[in-house]
Amino acid sequence: MPQLAWQKSSFSTGGEGNCVELAAAATGAHIHLRESDHPHRIATLPPHALTNLLHTVKAGHLTRP
Repeated sequence: MPQLAWQKSSFSTGGEGNCVELAAAATGAHIHLRESDHPHRIATLPPHALTNLLHTVKAGHLTRP
């Protein structure tokens, strides 16, 4: 995977932990997500899937196990 420019969420607490980070592929075909506590675990998805995830989260339709 080429070098990615990671951006932290605006909701990050400012420390080194508890941050969601995003990076876009050079082609724009995929978005990469990772948790700063586990930077080697990267989820890769198309932009429309990220849009659906964000709408689901904002609507409160996700529950924790």
